Amino acid sequence: MSKGEIDFAGPIITAAAQVAKAVKASVLFAYSNAVGDLAALKTAVKPPTKLIIVCRDEADEQRAKESAAESMTVPSFDLTRMGQIKMATLIAFSQGLLKAGEVFVFLSGLTGRTIDTLVTMHVGEEYELFQSVGQPRLTEHIRRPVFEKVLRIALELAHEGREGKPVGALLVVGDHREVEKYSLAGRINPFKGYTEKERNILDDSMNETVKEIAKLDGAFIIKGNGVIVSACATLRPAIAGNELPQGFGARHAAAAAITASTKSITITLSESTGDVRIWRRGTMITEIEKAPRALLDGTTPPPVA
Repeated sequence: MSKGEIDFAGPIITAAAQVAKAVKASVLFAYSNAVGDLAALKTAVKPPTKLIIVCRDEADEQRAKESAAESMTVPSFDLTRMGQIKMATLIAFSQGLLKAGEVFVFLSGLTGRTIDTLVTMHVGEEYELFQSVGQPRLTEHIRRPVFEKVLRIALELAHEGREGKPVGALLVVGDHREVEKYSLAGRINPFKGYTEKERNILDDSMNETVKEIAKLDGAFIIKGNGVIVSACATLRPAIAGNELPQGFGARHAAAAAITASTKSITITLSESTGDVRIWRRGTMITEIEKAPRALLDGTTPPPVA
């Protein structure tokens, strides 16, 4: 720690444990690389609150294992503080670690820096989509691992781009028969002629293929079991989505509209900002913001979120 820099970690850990107890939080999440003393954190958090360490790489996983704490692994991307929290929260839901209606506490900090942020959240209606994800009796029929894999690919594209250039993407998951009714196939469907096993997004060998095709215009249409129906599709929904925030373009309008017209979930990647957004029922459910380059270089003061 440099001279004059304040050590927030100890007081925040103490405060987080107290807050978790006061609000009866079901889970306290903490990024491993932001917490210097995992043992102290584990001691501070008392049942019934469960401690889950969020890991970004093998070193984090080893630290969590040595502390005997439960852990989950998320992609190692440069996101804002709230972006990190939102990403981990979505993945926790996709893995069934959180449920709608629960309260949780989250400890985070800027990537690679000490913990400096404490957030308490009540799981509201925006996350009710996870009550249906993975439930076969409901129309979406979206398996939890499928949602998580599509989200991870979108985040990887936001982080990596293709050939050094940013790309945008639109991935529609679930209710594929209805989605196809409101779409126009592109001149070429790169997945036509392949077996369902060969074009399932859960197969890791598909990762680079999907990312490469994302450079082309149009939407991916994906079954709830992960099978890619088509790519480069043009969406023509019957119903417009809810009013979009200023600055959102055609890709986001299509995402809002197709989820208003069908029982699908859509993930978009903004080419201009690298932000990943999740849409359902015509509305943006959440937004995962990429950290500005100047912030990562240390040339601007860290923002609150």
